[in-house]
Amino acid sequence: MADNPSTAHVHPPEFDAGRLDRFLRASIPGLRGPMTLERIAGGQSNPTFFVSYGTRQLVLRKQPPGELLPSAHAIDREYRVMGALEKAGIPVPAVVLYCDDREVIGTPFYIMDRLEGRVFHDGSLPGVSSGERRLMYRSHAQALAALHNVDPASVGLSDYGKSGNYFARQVGRWTRQWELSRTRADSNIDRLIDWLPKNIPDGDATVVAHGDYRIGNVMFHPQEPRVIAILDWELSTLGHPLADLAHACMGWHSAPHEYGGLIGLDLAALGIPSEGEFTEAYYEAANHGLRMTRFHMAFALFRFAVIFEGIAARAKAGNAADANAAAVGPLAASFAQHAVDVLSRDR
Repeated sequence: MADNPSTAHVHPPEFDAGRLDRFLRASIPGLRGPMTLERIAGGQSNPTFFVSYGTRQLVLRKQPPGELLPSAHAIDREYRVMGALEKAGIPVPAVVLYCDDREVIGTPFYIMDRLEGRVFHDGSLPGVSSGERRLMYRSHAQALAALHNVDPASVGLSDYGKSGNYFARQVGRWTRQWELSRTRADSNIDRLIDWLPKNIPDGDATVVAHGDYRIGNVMFHPQEPRVIAILDWELSTLGHPLADLAHACMGWHSAPHEYGGLIGLDLAALGIPSEGEFTEAYYEAANHGLRMTRFHMAFALFRFAVIFEGIAARAKAGNAADANAAAVGPLAASFAQHAVDVLSRDR
């Protein structure tokens, strides 16, 4: 840590904040007053900081330190996709600069403008009225549709991922991941691995897909019930729109103790729409004309089950990054069961 008193708010001192301060003042016109840094708490795999000056409020997002897999923590992709989507009118934070010079803070990083708003990590949206909740969920659905309405080629993102055949590739990927990380037998997973590749629906489409679209990854206006920013683009790629939609719907298929789901809550009293109402709000705003089926929902839940199994495997091996991994890992069986429950639907 540099001995500049204006940077004493960093905990822990992960880099030379004085060097960052000098770089930003030379790169961004009009920065005045002392710089303060604040690490944003949460589960971000890419460390994120508030960077504040007297004249401007910014956010820094960087790679974590240490050796990384070649394709992991590709913050240059985050910077690229947000810059492209901002020009298309999608609600994203405005990006300011990207720096790949490791001499500044040890890793590549980018800077974006800080927005003032509300972020909820609880799907029940505590502290707001029931009428406001309904409008917030509607805005949440409409923001996803607006993203999917963007033609990737029109914003320079035609090479942002592979086009077409998305679900066949994804089912194969997560099946292989299950075989690599499984810590137990699971007849539900076995059934899904057999059922999913045989039931991929017609209707291929390629859009800019967020990859982790959920309530906790959007920011709402400070007072109004509308989304002002879609956050955390780490998993974004070219993908199928209904994969994003199904991921956004997982709360209706899991309980509050299962990663914050909605099963068992009085949705009508809370003003939270049903899954059908949420998807209809999306369909009304989306241009592709496709409709989610039980396949899409089962796939989303299967994917999440395999992710949790990976966490369990790392906990068993003693190298999990999260101290809560041993408790979270058993959710793999729960989500596999929820996925199989979806198969009993008519369509």
